[in-house]
Amino acid sequence: MSPLRHYGGFVLAGCLALATDAAILQALHAGLGLTPFLARLPAIACAMVVSWLVNRTITFAVPEPPSLREFARFAAVSWFVQAINYTVFALILLALPGVAPLAALVAASLVAMFAAYVGFRFGVFRST
Repeated sequence: MSPLRHYGGFVLAGCLALATDAAILQALHAGLGLTPFLARLPAIACAMVVSWLVNRTITFAVPEPPSLREFARFAAVSWFVQAINYTVFALILLALPGVAPLAALVAASLVAMFAAYVGFRFGVFRST
């Protein structure tokens, strides 16, 4: 697999997951009035599924069909990475109350991106 497809797939997965996260955050926060702290939880869960599907299909091109075991490993790494993401997100909002939740989301996602790649590459899709 070419490095362009591999790293491009990772960026694509991240962008699609971020867009999913942002859309759900915005809908639940602005549309339903949930706090950004509460709205992030279902947003993260949905984004995680999007990321898994794109990463396994494009980034790591896993030839075997998806399995519950693989998804469980992905979920474990993702929730660890999302704990980093959520902590940075919350710290930004608490330290800088005027910052828009979407701006805090983008900054936190950039920080967590590096932990995500290492975890996915060596913890989830290590045989590819």
